[in-house]
Amino acid sequence: MIRRQFITLLGGAAVAWPLVARAQQSERMRRIGMFAGLSETDPELQARKGAFLQALQQLGWTDGRNAHIDYRLDGGDTSRDAAELVALAPDVIVATGSPSVSALQKTTRTVPIVFVGVVDPVGAGFVASLARPAGNVTGFTWFEYGVSGKWLELLKEMAPRVRRAAVLRDPSSPGGIGQFAAIQGIAPSLGLELRPVGVLDAGELERAVTAFAREPNGGLIVTTSGWTIAHRHLIIALAARHRLPTVYPARYFVTDGGLLSYGPDTIEPYRRAASYVDRVLKGEQPADLPVQASTKFELAINLKTAKALGLDVPPTLLARADEVIE
Repeated sequence: MIRRQFITLLGGAAVAWPLVARAQQSERMRRIGMFAGLSETDPELQARKGAFLQALQQLGWTDGRNAHIDYRLDGGDTSRDAAELVALAPDVIVATGSPSVSALQKTTRTVPIVFVGVVDPVGAGFVASLARPAGNVTGFTWFEYGVSGKWLELLKEMAPRVRRAAVLRDPSSPGGIGQFAAIQGIAPSLGLELRPVGVLDAGELERAVTAFAREPNGGLIVTTSGWTIAHRHLIIALAARHRLPTVYPARYFVTDGGLLSYGPDTIEPYRRAASYVDRVLKGEQPADLPVQASTKFELAINLKTAKALGLDVPPTLLARADEVIE
């Protein structure tokens, strides 16, 4: 009796093992592209990747187990990088910033794209509307243009003597144009003269800032773009060299030595992007996933930089700060 039970159990196991093996073999490895546009050694990139991978794992996707992630990170030739990434036949691509999304959209209209860090996806032509993207692209925006006006208010509050502000922007993108327009709209009420400065060439930027700094009572506003983020150390160094009070669009500029920043949490959207990647991998279409805006904004102040510029930070500004760097 015992022998017959053992043989029966053994036979059942022999049937079960092939079923398990076939189930494991049928779990297809999913391919995810990540197009970030920052250097591999950039701490900001490492924080973004870490948040994305952690959220992805919590949703059941692990790199090397049931997902394979292909990276294009250095911000070099975006057209070439986009073509190479699409050629790998990914199931979905996570892209940072307008240049990356633009290059990808020119390469494919079928591979799902989830973006992070695009200022104006409708104006850029990436989606038909925020509520109904209508194509292969959706994602998470940084902020509304109205935030740009806040930068000018903060500059005036931090450095009341400022009468002129150079605005570092990307004139070739809708985001750069829109941010400058919002700043322009509030400048007269603050009694500030604006000067737009293009940011697509390091040498030209250095010459423009040097010329601007020759006159007194000047300050800088740095708008958000892929170029200003990638070249933030140059911009911070120019501001320090010419003793120009400067407001930046994100906290990591301040942790790198900048004076003051106001902008969205740049890490949280990557956790949220993982949820969209998960939904796409499970069969949903980008056209049915609405574009979402940032929900958390941060004010950061670097007291060491303020002291170097001879600025006394107003107590009201300190009280509102989310992060104060000593």
